[in-house]
Amino acid sequence: MAMMRRTLGLGLKAWLAWRLFGPEITVTRPVRQDRPLRIPGRTVFVGDREFFVRETGPADATPLVLLHGWSFDGEMTFFAVIPGLADRYRLIIPDNRGHGRSEWIRGPYDIADVADDVAGVLAALGVEQAVVFGYSMGGMVAQELAHRHPSRVSKLILAGTAARPIRPDAAFRVALWLGRTVSRVSRREFSAITMRVLRRTNALKSEHSRWMWEALMRRDANLYYEAGNAVRRFDARRWIDVIEVPTMVIVNTAD
Repeated sequence: MAMMRRTLGLGLKAWLAWRLFGPEITVTRPVRQDRPLRIPGRTVFVGDREFFVRETGPADATPLVLLHGWSFDGEMTFFAVIPGLADRYRLIIPDNRGHGRSEWIRGPYDIADVADDVAGVLAALGVEQAVVFGYSMGGMVAQELAHRHPSRVSKLILAGTAARPIRPDAAFRVALWLGRTVSRVSRREFSAITMRVLRRTNALKSEHSRWMWEALMRRDANLYYEAGNAVRRFDARRWIDVIEVPTMVIVNTAD
């Protein structure tokens, strides 16, 4: 047992020294690297906060808002489906607070606050009403948007999401805390795991590896910890049954 503790201690010290003093890790692939999409974005202000949003598709088509999940921004989440939708809809793809290129707002918040941000973004864009698609955490935001700002939502699509807190709560809180602790020292490990999963499931082509890696490495550990806490606290069961807009629920079986 003593030998195991010493070995673990040496391993931890070596890892810390490597991440503190070692070189920055980059992705090198044998194929030419490129971005999967080239859709420029812009920022809009909601109050004194700045939010990044991408738009594509016919300006006079039905607006469709794509709300991303936790830890990925709008481009990272939806790059594979945007080309198939852009000829039929005016796509609006915001980065939620603390994600992507939107303002990094520090401190605790709730999913309801993100829904208010999205409503403000739509107002800034001059969009009175839209179809709203929410994936994972984005599905929680979509529920709150339909609840708090019903006039903004014409139809609701919820995918891979939930209307109640994640259980067991204690284990999830510990996982969040440990993840933040590791990521404060090094973002490489969780980024490498994510890249491996994306490649093994054929969700990411080799020529897009550098783009995804750099996007993953831009994330801030504290911001994603707060986003995870917002997910942990979310509970729509008191009011979810009174949402009146037409709603589709997609239950993922191979996510």
